[in-house]
Amino acid sequence: MNTKIKNNNFIYQIINEDFNKNKDLSFYTRFPPEPNGYLHIGHAKSICLNFELANIYKGRCNLRFDDTNPMKENIKYINSIKYDIHWLGYKWYGNIRYSSEYFLKLYQYAQELIEKGLAYVDQLTKEQIREYRGTLNTPGKNSPYRNRTIEENRQLFNKMKKGEFSEGEACLRAKIDMKSSFMVMRDPVLYRIIFTEHHQTQKKWCIYPMYDFAHCLSDSIEGITHSLCTLEFQDNKRLYNWILKNTSVKHYPKQYEFSRLNLEFSILSKRKIKILIDKNIIKEWNDPRIPTLSGLRRKGYTPSSIKLFCQKIGVTKQNNLIELSMLEHCIRKELNQTAIRTMAVLEPIKVFLYNLDQNHEEKFIVPNHPNNPAMGTHKIIFTNTLYIERSDFKEKYDKKYKRLKIGEKIRLRYSYIIKAEKIEKDQYNNIINIICFCYLNTLGKKPKNKKNPPVIHWISEKNTFPAEFRLYNPLFNIKNPEQQKNFLFHINSESLIIKYGFIEKKIAQKIQKNNDIESFFQFERIGYFCLDNIDSKKDHLVFNRTVNLRDTWNLKKIGTKNITNN
Repeated sequence: MNTKIKNNNFIYQIINEDFNKNKDLSFYTRFPPEPNGYLHIGHAKSICLNFELANIYKGRCNLRFDDTNPMKENIKYINSIKYDIHWLGYKWYGNIRYSSEYFLKLYQYAQELIEKGLAYVDQLTKEQIREYRGTLNTPGKNSPYRNRTIEENRQLFNKMKKGEFSEGEACLRAKIDMKSSFMVMRDPVLYRIIFTEHHQTQKKWCIYPMYDFAHCLSDSIEGITHSLCTLEFQDNKRLYNWILKNTSVKHYPKQYEFSRLNLEFSILSKRKIKILIDKNIIKEWNDPRIPTLSGLRRKGYTPSSIKLFCQKIGVTKQNNLIELSMLEHCIRKELNQTAIRTMAVLEPIKVFLYNLDQNHEEKFIVPNHPNNPAMGTHKIIFTNTLYIERSDFKEKYDKKYKRLKIGEKIRLRYSYIIKAEKIEKDQYNNIINIICFCYLNTLGKKPKNKKNPPVIHWISEKNTFPAEFRLYNPLFNIKNPEQQKNFLFHINSESLIIKYGFIEKKIAQKIQKNNDIESFFQFERIGYFCLDNIDSKKDHLVFNRTVNLRDTWNLKKIGTKNITNN
């Protein structure tokens, strides 16, 4: 063991103590996703914990799909999970495992419980089982089928396996204690009947073990030493240990719980994400408005930024709500160092410099990053007709407004100082042109005895390439939508705002030349953006805003309605 490992959380302390007791201990953990949805940022916390521990303690980490419910599972989820783990930079030990590989062994362990009088075939309906289980304040009562003989249960369980019962007609339950103060110990269901083809075993089985039964036994079969899970499984540990104790397993893993990740303004429940998809509130599992790993990746988050986030939030036993700004800080910190600086105009309004000839054209060399010369430079074109952001001009006088307005001067980024003198409007009273004077003696010079004017970005009309810009805001307008019974009521109507404007032509040409390029940009004064590799075409580039230049999101400005823009 690496004796230099610091006790930086309670999991490390437990493992260090285990190694102190047994110098020859082999550390063996696993990441056990259910293939019924895409991975999210909460899974990333578990992935980083399990795989990093395996690396630090020179152990092993399995990838095991707990595939015990074919009704909700899909091979596309398996493929996406494998991709996400590789994308984060981790590699599991050996071959991928599936709980379904152990179905025969699990069936034999279930038979063993029957032979010991610790399991019985119940024929109550689901509703009756729920009723008989009682509540947190009232004890449960025994099923009328609880006292069947071992021989009866053996025969009935075999009939279940052969498909001689219909779905819901029978199940196998553990015989523990219907008066237990822990609901999970009130004769939990171990097996149920499902007539659905399984993605791994096809039609070989029609009875499937429950997660709690399969999980602990799969851990044992694989020789897992430290089974790490989130706090909602804390009570389930009693069942975990009961099953191991009452079957003839040769290896006893130990379960340890840590707090799950809860993120502000987000839903992490796969069931609720599925509802959002089914109701067309979001488009798919990779929608950038939800914190699935595929959604975050599409939004422009990198593996290193997600790992940094998981490192910063740490591992504790205290449930808390993590600020969204912390996640944004991690990617902003990285992109500030790595993103190419360029100019883009999202809501263009035309500027005409009347004192320049229509053939006037200059080329300026500008840095790709102001603090990193190694990132190189690129050329921009300056002509008498430009585009600026509509929000960078105000027609009515406003003393506090520090950008372009009639009679005032501003500097064009990397270029000259200009002054707005008049405007032109169309028949609908919309401004279509701002007429300005260009001070040609101001390139690279500060005004004498005057304060520097405000600086705005721009693109020459000759240097434009049309683009679509998707501005993402939190999907929900309350901090903890997970706790709301009707979470759909709290959808943010401005979670996606689409703009159509321009980027620099040279940048577009670079992207078109490398169609699959992972392009990250800081559009100056606007934010950090990435190319959407799914919806972008050579003649139609789409950019997703990853994060603002600083934490400027304001909840008070966000509207509410049941269906968001998409």
